[in-house]
Amino acid sequence: MPKDMLSVSTLPSEIPQETSTKTAEPLYTLNDNGAFDFSKLLEKPRPLNIERQRSFDERSLSELSAMSPHLHSRNADTHFEGMFSPCRRSVSDTPRSFHASFEPHPTIADAWDTLRRSLVYFRGKPVGTIAAMDHTEELLNYNQVFVRDFIPSALAFLINGEPEIVKNFLLKTLRLQAWEKQIDRFTLGEGVMPASFKVLHDPVRNTDTMIADFGESAIGRVAPVDSGFWWIILLRAYTKSTGDHSLADMPDCQRGMRLILTLCLSEGFDTFPTLLCADGCCMVDRRMGIYGYPIEIQALFFMALRCARQLLKPEAGGKEFIERIDKRLHALSYHMRSYFWLDFQQLNDIYRYKTEEYSHTAVNKFNVIPDSLPDWVFDFMPMRGGYFIGNVSPARMDFRWFCVGNCVAILSCLATPEQSLAIMDLIEERWDELVGEMPLKVSYPAIENHEWRIVTGCDPKNTRWSYHNGGSWPGKSFSIISCAIYN
Repeated sequence: MPKDMLSVSTLPSEIPQETSTKTAEPLYTLNDNGAFDFSKLLEKPRPLNIERQRSFDERSLSELSAMSPHLHSRNADTHFEGMFSPCRRSVSDTPRSFHASFEPHPTIADAWDTLRRSLVYFRGKPVGTIAAMDHTEELLNYNQVFVRDFIPSALAFLINGEPEIVKNFLLKTLRLQAWEKQIDRFTLGEGVMPASFKVLHDPVRNTDTMIADFGESAIGRVAPVDSGFWWIILLRAYTKSTGDHSLADMPDCQRGMRLILTLCLSEGFDTFPTLLCADGCCMVDRRMGIYGYPIEIQALFFMALRCARQLLKPEAGGKEFIERIDKRLHALSYHMRSYFWLDFQQLNDIYRYKTEEYSHTAVNKFNVIPDSLPDWVFDFMPMRGGYFIGNVSPARMDFRWFCVGNCVAILSCLATPEQSLAIMDLIEERWDELVGEMPLKVSYPAIENHEWRIVTGCDPKNTRWSYHNGGSWPGKSFSIISCAIYN
């Protein structure tokens, strides 16, 4: 869509700002105290008003490929009953089947077999899963347990009734947090969680040694901002799925949460409630131009604050943190929904921004130059739909789509009900671009040519449509599926 098509003075907005609320029951709910309720992860997904013929387990892969690709809530079929449900465990050590007379699909059995072979053991107990099982590639650090990469595995184990693995992981990473973290002659904050760890086994002495990486060995030497957030979120998921509050109530866990919150709630020179981060501080762990206020970190920050709000006890300074969390959540939700949100109407407004406005009444608060809007965003933005853009900072808006940030925004309730539906509308409208034949684009569009050289520093791993630069990540499909169920 050329820019001059936005020159109409008024355009209808497809997303009402303050209209009727969503009536569908979400996967993750908030209780009366504004906290997450993860218990629905263990419940059978609600059926939609769509005729069902056979369960997922009965369908062949060829039949599945012929299904409509769209996962939008208004036309999605729910074929999850055969995968995880509260019935007895099958003898093949795979997820419990909804229909006792059917065995799980072979693909699911293979997936669980691979997942179990990826388990890492420390002194005889499983403490996580390695990053990759592909032995054809040079290992580098793919043989380590990454905090962020273990999350989908941990949720699978919780749903399958195997919480001990998750508990072991939470306790081991908590102990690693207490280590002294030093890069060269600089000491990191006490609350920093490791990006990854590995276990070295000495067959002679029959001993295990754990080695953690807080960024001092990582490519780029960047500390992981997201690890602490994922740890709090997983602790909340474990508590809700098992009903076991004793782990979260442990003094060490309470202290670990407070240390993480101390890092991200500390006062400084910030004028925004968002977190200022370096490039490569999250899943996009290489130079990709996400420095500033990346959407992934802000959404995870919001979700972690909500989880910590329910896990923290008032004793030992917890009450003060709860009050600070409440204030930050209010400011952060307003900031993100107001300045990171983009739909067709907002794009139209940005195109007409005046610059060099001074005073608190300024509309263009970040002094964004309209000529800096990329051409592709006018073709990408549909009339129906919207999303949280990648970054907002002074005179800079990163309009790229980032999958993880937008999905977490939905699941954490950072997005309003209307915005959640709009994000799913956008995915449906731009299915070929964002999902395609090999799901799922972790970002869109890919940067290339001169921009790629400037932004990535000529990174050969992040060439266009590869890895973090518009690459396809099938493992992230669970996030889109979760959002479809949510809506």
